[in-house]
Amino acid sequence: MAQLTSKYQPQTISGFIGLDKPKKILAKFAANPSEDAYYLYGPSGTGKTTMALALAKQIDAQVLHVPSQRCNVAALEELRSECAYMPMYNKWRLVLIDEADSMTEAAKLGFLSLLDATEQPVKTIFVFTSNEEDLKESDFEKRFLSRLKPIKFSTYGINGEGSALLRRVWQAEGGTGPEPDFKRILNDNGQNIRAGLQAVELSLMEGPSAALRTGGQP
Repeated sequence: MAQLTSKYQPQTISGFIGLDKPKKILAKFAANPSEDAYYLYGPSGTGKTTMALALAKQIDAQVLHVPSQRCNVAALEELRSECAYMPMYNKWRLVLIDEADSMTEAAKLGFLSLLDATEQPVKTIFVFTSNEEDLKESDFEKRFLSRLKPIKFSTYGINGEGSALLRRVWQAEGGTGPEPDFKRILNDNGQNIRAGLQAVELSLMEGPSAALRTGGQP
């Protein structure tokens, strides 16, 4: 069985469950992209990185993906050098910095100049993600945040659509016997779709008896 989180990963902005505000903003941006910088923040598993990649796909952007653990001064200088040139084979370049709150302090300071309006690379979009849930409690300097457009990702109101998705996946993957309680699965996992898909995958691997242990009705 292919890993369900990868197999059912949304490929377009409109394909996400919930997240009405992020979808609306980024879909409008994708229709008319420009040099810009976004800060996607919210709980882990809410689709921040996946939506950034969907945005890149929709605008045909070359992706430079820098995990936070590699985002130091050396990586920043390499990135600055790469961004000095126009994107290859693509109209746009999207720089994705995952879990940016884990960057080194030196890297955070280095981005201040790279994101400055007078120095920002042409045809380049920056997307930073973070598991922070409240900008008021952010560890980032105000100067850094002032250079970004913040978009909050939330699990609010996701259970209805989310449980319907888990049911479709369970049925499509050959689930038999009593269905698990998909709403309960999401509640138990903090409305996290990724964790919900992982729970469904385990249920499918264990067989019909697992449905009873995850709230299924006999």
